[in-house]
Amino acid sequence: MTAQASRFTGKVAIVTGASRGIGLAIAQRFVDEGANVIITARGQETLDAAVAQLGDAAAAVAGKAQDKAHQDEVVRTAMERWGRIDVLVNNTGINPVYGGLMDLDDDAARKIADVNLLATLSWTRAVWNAWMKDNGGSVVNLASIAGLRAAPGIAFYGVTKAGVIHMTEELAAELGPKVRVNAVAPAVVKTDFAKALYEGREESVAKPYPLKRLGAPEDIAGPVAFLASDDAAWMTGQTLVVDGGITVTGGLV
Repeated sequence: MTAQASRFTGKVAIVTGASRGIGLAIAQRFVDEGANVIITARGQETLDAAVAQLGDAAAAVAGKAQDKAHQDEVVRTAMERWGRIDVLVNNTGINPVYGGLMDLDDDAARKIADVNLLATLSWTRAVWNAWMKDNGGSVVNLASIAGLRAAPGIAFYGVTKAGVIHMTEELAAELGPKVRVNAVAPAVVKTDFAKALYEGREESVAKPYPLKRLGAPEDIAGPVAFLASDDAAWMTGQTLVVDGGITVTGGLV
């Protein structure tokens, strides 16, 4: 086993929104590097399929990411089964509406903020109180390049991801030195979640990217694992842009 393959041996990670896509790729990377992992999502069937893929090192708890009772159940399951929580990846995100801020329904905005922003804080608080406060750990938040600049069509999603980026900085300042908090800001990644941004026109969407392709879930899993690992032991409060170079060219999606 290589040093990288064993970076998480004996450690436990919680990955939210991990029944498929980026979250599942992150969970797989942790398992491949020796971790035990608890994954969450709303659907039990897709979670069961994900656990079957991940193997005996994985467990799943179904529920809504913003539901405090669900968060407590996941944390309790991790502590009862493995006795520790070394890594939290706040991956869950939603964007049920497309368009500008002037057309945004207030109830939709509240739901997006609740899942994308407030749940990130409450998950972090839950693992902090259960383990990391006394024992340390690493939190990695999934932001977006939409949180770095104007993002027409996904405007309020971008607003919440900008909040995640700033929250990452605030939490890093507050929870150090025992707990490191960082974020990853992807561009368009080929997942079901992002299909509306590229489906049927992938070649034209990818053309402005210097690397000439859209992201794959595995492209995000590697940087997340790096930030969660001791290889990033002197990094906190940082947002790592993983975007195929699109922000270099001034593009967004």
